[in-house]
Amino acid sequence: FVVDENELEPVRDDGDTASVCIAFDAANGCERLEQRVIRFGPGRSVERTLAGQQEVLYIVEGRGQLHVDGSTHELEPNMGVYLAPGETYAVENAGPQALHVLSVLAPEDRAAASGERKVTVRFDDQPELEASVERSFRYLVNEDAGCFDVTQFLGIVQPSKAPFHSHTYDEVGYIVAGQGIAHVGGTEFPLKTGS
Repeated sequence: FVVDENELEPVRDDGDTASVCIAFDAANGCERLEQRVIRFGPGRSVERTLAGQQEVLYIVEGRGQLHVDGSTHELEPNMGVYLAPGETYAVENAGPQALHVLSVLAPEDRAAASGERKVTVRFDDQPELEASVERSFRYLVNEDAGCFDVTQFLGIVQPSKAPFHSHTYDEVGYIVAGQGIAHVGGTEFPLKTGS
């Protein structure tokens, strides 16, 4: 249920700037989603094409550019990115520090609806919504960005304990900052930045 990104083994393909660590996939119980932590080193990554999948990125740290099917988008911390099925993209990092990115791959379930499509969504441009007195969140990627199968949000949790609950869908999370405890199946799992 909980892994630490520092304990994951990075893999880098020849000629690529990206080191990829798989946090969750079918091998550890997440049947529909694959969560990866990617660090793009200086330079331009190899191109990636999404065949039958869509990808949602969250920029944890660093800046760069996303080149997707002939257009260029600036990347900055706390930004969500939606890449639609069939798109080809590369990430460019001017360096010198790594561009730290969280990626979630999901199957394409529904056809894209007509309407506005957003590739990047800035956290600061989104309204803050209240989940409870001690919890708020901002949507980054959802139907407003043209993504109808995945919802990406950044939640802010004040010192508190959320009530026990369950989901009818897969959910993967990433601790951007702070620490806490996840209570799952009667077991406590410590959470910290990078969990």
